Amino acid sequence: MRIRWRLRMAAAQREVWTGAQLRRLLIDRAGHELSSASISALMTKQPNQVKLETLAALCTALQCTPNDLIEIDTTPATQPVMSAQTQPVARAVGEQVNPAGRTPPPF
Repeated sequence: MRIRWRLRMAAAQREVWTGAQLRRLLIDRAGHELSSASISALMTKQPNQVKLETLAALCTALQCTPNDLIEIDTTPATQPVMSAQTQPVARAVGEQVNPAGRTPPPF
């Protein structure tokens, strides 16, 4: 799954061009204050995480929805098929080995 952060595009569509403008909107419209460094990071980088409170404040300030700020590729990932050569082999007759290579606990 791939996630793309589109804050800069959403802000530009609303004629918000700088971090300072976005910071003022967050305070005025959402009552949410972020540091200049945090605003700059959100505008220039793909964040690893965003607090829901911050996401909600961004949506309020820019009068948009989370769909305007985040694009998620939901194309299913293909998983490699295990061949007979790559599957784990049981260690003893009747002993089962799970895909992680560990034996199940005894009964």
